[in-house]
Amino acid sequence: MFKKRIINKLTAQKETGLYRKPVEIENKEGKFLLIEGRKILNFASNDYLGLGVSDELKRKVSGNFLKYATSSSSSRLVSGNYSVINQAEKEYARFFGYEDALFFPSGYQANIGIVSALFEKGDLLIFDKHIHASSVKGMLLSGADFHGYNHNSMSHLCKWLEKTSKNKPAVLTESLFSMDGDFLDVQGFKALKERFDFFSIVDEAHAFGATGENGKGIARDVADIGVGTFGKALGLFGAFVLMPADFKEYFFNFSSPLIYTTSLPEAHAASAIDLLGIISQCEKQRKHLREISSLTKEKLVYEGFCVKGDAHILAVEIGDENRALEISERLLEEDIFVLPARYPTVPLHKAMLRIGMTALHTEEDARKLVSSLKEVTL
Repeated sequence: MFKKRIINKLTAQKETGLYRKPVEIENKEGKFLLIEGRKILNFASNDYLGLGVSDELKRKVSGNFLKYATSSSSSRLVSGNYSVINQAEKEYARFFGYEDALFFPSGYQANIGIVSALFEKGDLLIFDKHIHASSVKGMLLSGADFHGYNHNSMSHLCKWLEKTSKNKPAVLTESLFSMDGDFLDVQGFKALKERFDFFSIVDEAHAFGATGENGKGIARDVADIGVGTFGKALGLFGAFVLMPADFKEYFFNFSSPLIYTTSLPEAHAASAIDLLGIISQCEKQRKHLREISSLTKEKLVYEGFCVKGDAHILAVEIGDENRALEISERLLEEDIFVLPARYPTVPLHKAMLRIGMTALHTEEDARKLVSSLKEVTL
């Protein structure tokens, strides 16, 4: 029974253009991936500052793993609560302007862990319809009631708040949306927060490191809790949650994904501390990232493509899932790697090419991307 179900569902995925089979990557060299012996220009990376291939960071991380054990070998609540981890969390809270912080093994786990623990049956959550799947999963696990508002629409959010303000809802959103690539309307959001006094969780995974003063993101003024990941602009792995005082103690007692998971190792925490000094000195990379992203978008628009994105994530609208997959495959033949984002990552029949720009890309790379995309879509 189960085998037949699996075969039928995989067949349906292929027929609808939703089948996923990741390309096997042999290695990466800077902005290139090595696939079947070919160097492929990568536009599907979240390594926005290029730190994931930085020799400086490699040296620091390798030194930390030589100094500390390779594993914490326990959850934080058993024998994995090392002093260097607590030190790193304090430094992250201080750097980003919060009272406290807590590390998680992944961003997905972080969002599930905080949302499912903070809220319960009888609570009300209002969320941007384009927030990450991990936040949606956290809401489902919490048992709370929830309603979505139209993506980045402060007027629609306001209507929900007017209807529900007596219930003291919480609001979940992102500061830089992972697929659409647009920024949160921070000023509009701030005005609503001042008016309705709601509790807010803002996922800044794609903003931290790459945007704001010293890479501090854009949403501190409106976020009660901020969520970040190390695996994007910070070039490492794992995640961190920035929060008010006393929340860390609460999560230690009530967040199952934290309680029952092996802690990240000490070497990770030491490397995270090193990263704060590095990203503070990355203004040159952030400036280039802004400029090359803007240039690429301009070139795409000039060639007639419908493009969304305010920063280093650009979304080229395609629509049909099979068409998006076909274009991606043809670009790969031209030695360019671009993600075809399809349902359920984006709404059905709203497939797009999700272009991830990095500080490693050049004007020549941008020209190659645009010309190749134009050629394969003719």
